[in-house]
Amino acid sequence: MPKASPPADISIYAAMIDRAKALVPRLRDRAPKTEELRRLPPETERDLHDAGLFRIMQPKRVGGAELDYVALVDCADVLARGDASVAWNFANLASHHWMLGMFDRRAQDLVWNEHPDALIASSFIFPSGRAVKVDGGYRLRGHWPFSSGVSSSEWNMLGAVVSSDDEADGIEYRIFLLHKDDYTVTDTWNASGLRGTGSNDVEVADTFVAEPMTVAVGELSGGPTPGSADNPNALYALPVFSLFPYVLSGAALGNAQACLDDYIDITRHRASTYNHAKLGDFQSTQIKIAEASAKIDAARLIMRSRCIEAMADARSGRIPDIAAKTRLRRDGAYSDNLSTEAVSLLSSASGARGLFTTGALQRQFRDAHAINSHLAFNFDAAGTNYGRVALGLPSENLTL
Repeated sequence: MPKASPPADISIYAAMIDRAKALVPRLRDRAPKTEELRRLPPETERDLHDAGLFRIMQPKRVGGAELDYVALVDCADVLARGDASVAWNFANLASHHWMLGMFDRRAQDLVWNEHPDALIASSFIFPSGRAVKVDGGYRLRGHWPFSSGVSSSEWNMLGAVVSSDDEADGIEYRIFLLHKDDYTVTDTWNASGLRGTGSNDVEVADTFVAEPMTVAVGELSGGPTPGSADNPNALYALPVFSLFPYVLSGAALGNAQACLDDYIDITRHRASTYNHAKLGDFQSTQIKIAEASAKIDAARLIMRSRCIEAMADARSGRIPDIAAKTRLRRDGAYSDNLSTEAVSLLSSASGARGLFTTGALQRQFRDAHAINSHLAFNFDAAGTNYGRVALGLPSENLTL
């Protein structure tokens, strides 16, 4: 078991939050350009690199900040107040530095010794890929959708099912780390929400992946990993896919907070078109502000609490059982749904103002529902699996 580590340096955490806050005005100004490009603008990527934000969960031994897991939610929360697409890509790409810290040291060195700032995309839709064990590694092929930030990335983590001639071996989910020369990117990302994430398709025709460049999902379920000897911080002993929703949920949270802040600011000065009555004087307006803010505050409390509890468990050497893991997935989906509900409520309360493409509200609405469409936030799926386990039935989520 990795040795317990003290909480991350508060001053470094505070500095990262301040740097994220400083970027919000320019991210908001660039949001139309980001949507037009359908990927992060080069200047936004530079800003995130210069601020050190992509490396908040990277091991200190290679120059990363190695902050606690909750920093991923908190920084995405802040950045999404400028643009949810930026927050989404930030969180995705930053989380892959964290995951790489769990790989074999040889994989870490191959990426970070050459370029410690290298960005790593992913697609963890395991049935999209097939791999076969061969001498020294695997042969991999497949076609994966939704690889956010892939055009900015030098590497990619692709999930696949390892095939076996012996059905008794069962199904193995494994992650493969590939250089961009080993896959093809297809420009497919024309979406209504999260337009700036560049979540394009990736295809691998047939390539060899050496064993050290892979990791089994079962090795990321909590506790020691292939990278533990080099990265003993409890951060790298967390159950990766149990916490998967919290990689992304901060983007939904900050997007909802921005929507609420905008609504309050505009409503303070807005009058009805028909009778010139001040909208802020309406009791219905006041109640909607209270309801939306309560949903956002509750979502933030749930997200942060689960991340902090997971770190505490890892520091104590406790590996969550399947009931705890399904609870993490349940609460990750539920808290995101609360953020989406808040945006929908405020959009409905905004009347015709929300129809104009020149304002931020329509983008916030589209982004909220795009985020909520991710499988990690499907409460029917997360809730069903939680209920199954609570009733003594086996979990249906093979990544847990």
